[in-house]
Amino acid sequence: MTNETSAPSDFVRNIVSDDVRAVKNGGQVVTRFPPEPNGYLHIGHAKSVCLNFGVASENGGRCHLRFDDTNPTKEEVEFVDSIQEDVRWLGWNWGEHLYFASDYFESLYEYAVQLIQKGKAYVCDLSPQEIREYRGTLTEPGKDSPYRDRSIEENLTLFEKMRAGNFDEGAHVLRAKIDMASPNVNLRDPVIYRILKASHHRTGDTWCIYPTYDFTHGQSDSIEGVTHSICTLEFEDHRPLYNWFLESLEIFHPQQIEFARLNLSYTVLSKRKLIELVENGHVTGWDDPRMPTLSGLRRRGYTPEAIRNFCDKIGVAKRDTVVELALLEHSIREDLNRRAPRVMGVLRPLRLVIDNYPEGQVEEVDSVNNPEDPSHGSRKIPFSKVVYIEQEDFREDPPKGFYRLSPGREVRLKDAYYVTCVDVIKNETTGEVEELHCTYDPESQGGQTADGRKVRGTSHWVSEAHAIDAEVRLYDTLFADAEPMGVSDHEFEEESNVRPVEHELADHLNPNSLELLTGCKVEPSLATAAPGSTYQFLRQGYFCVDSADSAPGMLVFNRTVPLRDSWARTEKFRG
Repeated sequence: MTNETSAPSDFVRNIVSDDVRAVKNGGQVVTRFPPEPNGYLHIGHAKSVCLNFGVASENGGRCHLRFDDTNPTKEEVEFVDSIQEDVRWLGWNWGEHLYFASDYFESLYEYAVQLIQKGKAYVCDLSPQEIREYRGTLTEPGKDSPYRDRSIEENLTLFEKMRAGNFDEGAHVLRAKIDMASPNVNLRDPVIYRILKASHHRTGDTWCIYPTYDFTHGQSDSIEGVTHSICTLEFEDHRPLYNWFLESLEIFHPQQIEFARLNLSYTVLSKRKLIELVENGHVTGWDDPRMPTLSGLRRRGYTPEAIRNFCDKIGVAKRDTVVELALLEHSIREDLNRRAPRVMGVLRPLRLVIDNYPEGQVEEVDSVNNPEDPSHGSRKIPFSKVVYIEQEDFREDPPKGFYRLSPGREVRLKDAYYVTCVDVIKNETTGEVEELHCTYDPESQGGQTADGRKVRGTSHWVSEAHAIDAEVRLYDTLFADAEPMGVSDHEFEEESNVRPVEHELADHLNPNSLELLTGCKVEPSLATAAPGSTYQFLRQGYFCVDSADSAPGMLVFNRTVPLRDSWARTEKFRG
């Protein structure tokens, strides 16, 4: 975990540190991470998780995990469980401080009653469409609801009947009475309770009215003694409302601080859009390795350490910016470079027969597991007369700058021998190269030769007799554009007059986001590779054993990220 000596510095941490030094709130720091259980966490949430838990940890405080479960029509236990799993996977622990907004439904109801009694809330009969029309626009003030001046007694009676289930959905809402002419549309008598006759995943059918997020958030913070309510920038315009509720109720008042959310190139982080991707079958599920969800990234082979380091690198700012996807990929390469064992896997096999190698002979060659960390040691790999190499490692008519195998050229088979191509076997119908015949230098084992000659090209390989079959999935970005569709990524859209422009997701998807390779060959050490384990396939990239589809006898690998230096070579000589 991050400690005080290594903690990053930013304006949020500076505010909290100043408060601690001033012994504000008795010097205590209590933060919270408050997700809605209506979807899976994504990489943007990881920034908030790391900030909230990190700030608390750095100041000897605590961070609560609190589910904002105020909309039973969209929430599921599946999402509650997945969110807890993801936060734990990132390395954070809320201890005994797991809460739900539904824990406070009775208290929130009483707070609403208090607002009515103070003349600061009223029951409104306008329809949702009429409420939007009455609220005005960003340039024109709203107008009062015809029900705004109901008596306190009438409002209390109607609100009690709303709770008792005496009305249909949409018949009434409870609204705060603030200012319909306010330049901040969030203060134009926002809805704070609505009728939803839906069963709640925790409270069942106890309630048929539910509080809105705006009303729930600040009061839940207050109940829990949260000192610093750290939110993303879309809540900045809601802060006056957050403050108004707390001041009107005269209860403990946490400080809300907003920071810029994470926007990532080639990625959509709007939960609405992610739900659409899942429900319309554009991806296989929330954990599809192309998704920016933490479960998808985990299945693809990303590590929690890499994600936390990425969050530290991008920092915390007050202005929205777009972070390049390359920076996230750099973080995972940097992490896996230190920890991932090196192995040999041939993705597009080409058969290579060594004519002068003894028939039936098998020998074992030594190969280092990770040159970045000698403590990983080495392993033995079987070598025999027939091996597989990559199709792209042979050119019959090589271009300038191509140093791998071609007719008459000698190359090195990594950790084994020098071989020279002497014959090319082609398919009689298609003309495609099907098999290479080579000779080897028996004195060149391990790259050493009697005459000291060197070759420029090295190819990885797998012994045919010992190869393990595998399926490999190569992933590219899910979207074709760096800023896909210009979609609004605001999570908070409840009761808003402003609706984001709708775009057709399918029109912006990358048709090449997944390439499925079958018939791949990997070295025998991977026969017992555990689901979720990560490796560097030499010259190919970092790969993870798929946790969902791999099974004994059926290895499936997801490419986590390509090697930077291999992309240039691959694209230059492919095709």
